[in-house]
Amino acid sequence: MRYLHTMVRVANIDDSLDFYCHKLGLEEVRRVESQQGRFTLIFLAAPEDVASGKEHRAPLVELTYNWDPESYTGGRNFGHLAYEVDDIYALCDHLMKAGVTINRPPREGRMAFIRSPDNISIELLQKGDALPPQEPWLSMPNIGVW
Repeated sequence: MRYLHTMVRVANIDDSLDFYCHKLGLEEVRRVESQQGRFTLIFLAAPEDVASGKEHRAPLVELTYNWDPESYTGGRNFGHLAYEVDDIYALCDHLMKAGVTINRPPREGRMAFIRSPDNISIELLQKGDALPPQEPWLSMPNIGVW
């Protein structure tokens, strides 16, 4: 058995790709459009998996866009996606400057939570040991839920 992907439904492809690719840094590796099924599937991989040529063997995120309008609620009961990152402070700073709310700041240099435009929680974990605590993260309060 091999873990393949996590699927999340999205309401707007452009908003979702802006968040997952331009802000978070994932890369689109495959797209499937089904005229008969009236949906688009977009598969995303982490940059390290793409660089190593493992994007088709590594777990992927599948963004599912249904062409007929639907209302999706309850992103929190999905749970969350989790990504290991090289520098949690640098990524959180980049995300904040791009307009992403840091729901749970990386106060201890180890873990943060953000949300996608479709209200999916995303956990960011520092690769290796936690970074030394530093401002502004140390004093930042939690915002909302994750």
